[in-house]
Amino acid sequence: MTLEELEGIAQQLAEPPYRGRQIAHWIYQRGAVAFAAMTDLPQAFRARLAESARITALSPVTAVRSDGGDTIKYLFSLADGPTMETVFMRYADGRRSVCISTQVGCGMGCTFCATGLAGLTRNLTPAEIVDQVVAVQRLTGERVTNVIFMGMGEPLANYGPTLRTVQLLNAPYAAGIGMRHLTISTVGLVQQIRRLARERLQLTLAVSLHAPTDELRNELVPINRQWPIADLLDACREYVSLTSRRISFEYVLMEGVNDTVELAATLGSLLHPARSGAGQRPSGPDANALWHVNLIPWNPVYGLQYRRPNPGRVEAFANALRRRGISTTVRLERGVEIDAACGQLRRTHGPEFAGVRPP
Repeated sequence: MTLEELEGIAQQLAEPPYRGRQIAHWIYQRGAVAFAAMTDLPQAFRARLAESARITALSPVTAVRSDGGDTIKYLFSLADGPTMETVFMRYADGRRSVCISTQVGCGMGCTFCATGLAGLTRNLTPAEIVDQVVAVQRLTGERVTNVIFMGMGEPLANYGPTLRTVQLLNAPYAAGIGMRHLTISTVGLVQQIRRLARERLQLTLAVSLHAPTDELRNELVPINRQWPIADLLDACREYVSLTSRRISFEYVLMEGVNDTVELAATLGSLLHPARSGAGQRPSGPDANALWHVNLIPWNPVYGLQYRRPNPGRVEAFANALRRRGISTTVRLERGVEIDAACGQLRRTHGPEFAGVRPP
């Protein structure tokens, strides 16, 4: 619930509205899972709350740490039985990031991603999305500074709950995470990108591109058959124009599939300012003002036959883009060895998790 809704609950139970802010503090910042823990509320009010309301809380089934201990993958159980995964990442610069899920499974069918192998089970509710952050803070004892909507599912296919989560995570009475520390990833749902643009939020939008031609992208990202690259880039230009926020294009590199320097040249031409609608750039003389390419060497997924390119091929692809004026980075992946990196989440229940308990 939002602050206003919690204040309404307090008033319905014959308490002043400021009690709603106290409840919000306990739920979102202190991770309370029972009204009895809210010790600065009158005991009689806590009893009335327990009779008329409930606090949902995700139940961790398993947790597994990376070799260095800086990444933890949680498997959470939902009230109706399904499970989903959330990843916590600790960085030396002080960032504490959580990669959260918005759906159980995924219906987008990208051929290189583990999450979509079993298809879509259902959307997550706002409570189930927000509580991933609250639960991680409760389990680790550390405050989350960044949230990435790149876990299981397509966030913009669950638009309403995703947007409500953004608002709650940003709210000072809840998680208080700055809007520019929130990132939403999408496989390229054009209508929803345009809708999000009109919200004019200052979050970061990451678009999964993965190919510079419709022929190849149709094979890797089936939604491209509905919204081809030209339509997608038009929506991205509108997003940049309305928000003045640069878009990050995610590009998973698979050896022999989409990682040649020729395809890099094609991608560079596609995203070059001369073809990118220069009049709609927020500022600046080059493509850096419009969008950025984030290269991700493919992370292994059991049962898929793709291969991760060697560092030389990755660097050659990156340099080919940079020579064409495209801002480019190569992502430093976390948690590959525990299947917690980009494209690896698949609600693992294998024997390697037996007896593992959340820290």
